[in-house]
Amino acid sequence: MTALPDLAAGGLALGTLSAFALGGQLVRLRRRDARRRAEIAALRTQLDGSLRAFTSEVEHLAARRVPAAAGQVTHRHLDVPGPLQPLTADTPLGRALDDVLVAVQSEVAAQRTRVDAAAQAGMRGATREIQAALYRLQDALRQLQQRYDDPELAQTLFALDHENEQSLRRAQVAAVVCGAWVGLAREESHLVDAVTGGQARLAGYHRVTVHNHLEPGTALVSHAVEPVAIIVAELLDNALRHSAPDTDVVVSLEHVHHGVCVTIDDAGLGMTEDERRRAQRLVAGDDPILLTDLGDPPRMGLAAIGRLTRQFDLRVDVSSASPYGGVRAVLRVGSHLLSRLDPDEKPPAASAPRTTRRPAPARPAAPAPGSDSGSGPTPVPVPAPAPAHGYDAERTESGAAGHQGAAVEDGLPRRRRRTASAAPRPVAAETRPPRRPEDAAAALGALQAGTAAARSAAPDPAEQPDDGTPERGGRGAGPADHDPRADRSAAHEPTDHEGGAAR
Repeated sequence: MTALPDLAAGGLALGTLSAFALGGQLVRLRRRDARRRAEIAALRTQLDGSLRAFTSEVEHLAARRVPAAAGQVTHRHLDVPGPLQPLTADTPLGRALDDVLVAVQSEVAAQRTRVDAAAQAGMRGATREIQAALYRLQDALRQLQQRYDDPELAQTLFALDHENEQSLRRAQVAAVVCGAWVGLAREESHLVDAVTGGQARLAGYHRVTVHNHLEPGTALVSHAVEPVAIIVAELLDNALRHSAPDTDVVVSLEHVHHGVCVTIDDAGLGMTEDERRRAQRLVAGDDPILLTDLGDPPRMGLAAIGRLTRQFDLRVDVSSASPYGGVRAVLRVGSHLLSRLDPDEKPPAASAPRTTRRPAPARPAAPAPGSDSGSGPTPVPVPAPAPAHGYDAERTESGAAGHQGAAVEDGLPRRRRRTASAAPRPVAAETRPPRRPEDAAAALGALQAGTAAARSAAPDPAEQPDDGTPERGGRGAGPADHDPRADRSAAHEPTDHEGGAAR
């Protein structure tokens, strides 16, 4: 009887213990579930923050970084902003975003190059047609100049020819920038003629002063004549445009160790350091040239110089300042592009500045063996008269060349009758002085001036000048009225090398 209560008490105690154990386990499970819920909430909050941060980075990439990276392709000075979160820079996400920027820049550069190549091809074809039309117009103007002798009409034709030459220069520069050839094949010419030929293509050519310090006969090989003329014309055009109209541009031609230097100094505004670096980069020709880099409207002068310097192995430097406060531009022509012409057989143009150097005097020839040096007097060459300068000098030369043996009465020349007894005694060939190019040029200019003045003068002798010299005017005017544009056809006569009209 006593065993049953004990068993009931033991069972009850065991049930109580089991209930307590189950209750404790239930409490632990609830606490664990609460911790898990808190962790899940924290992870969800962290995920939401990461998603928002990633979205912000992508939006920042699309709105700020990609446009800046695309703009940096054309403007190297632009900065590309970094990510919003600095800690993202070295993470996989940051590297992936940087790869996106690199891919965008590469594709933009490739597309830009293809589009620019297509634009250059189209402009090259257009300029070819324009050049052909301008060459035909130039030939027509020169035929009119040769057909008519009226002084006023001649001056008008010269002005039209000069305007046409400036349009042709602009078309030629545009073609060179777009990858075309220079367009003309010329013969070997004196370097000073190439410089004055480039000068003659400009509107302000009268403001350019050329000082020639080269040795007589210094010339350019045939394929370098036109490139040098184009480069000189563009450098002079920049100097004239960026300097006051009442200032001069000074050009000096000097020999250097490895060739010849053409130095151009202007008294203009000069350039800032950024402009100087950009100009030097363009004229060096090391980087590819795109039309979109040349501004709107495009400035093609320096770009054309860069193309030519790379193609013909020339050197141009614009990094120094001029002593007059402007810019100094130096064109160096290497020795491999230089040649030599006999100045007696093929002299430079009559209007080209004469060199300050004189050829070395020739050594006297040694007497032949067996000859008696004291047998007779040595013939002394007759000294030639000093060359005259200016229009009055050409008129004097005209009087000596065209009116030898003439008497002057009342300011008018009178020709004497020639008789057999008045025939001059022939001079030995070895004693006759050689005729210099200056004398020939002066005589030819005076002859043209006299012819034009005689055709345009009134028939009344009383209206003639008192000094007996023809009045200035017409196409044969003296050096004061001389136009250096006339040297283009005399000094650089082109050949029809590319199928166009020969200039």
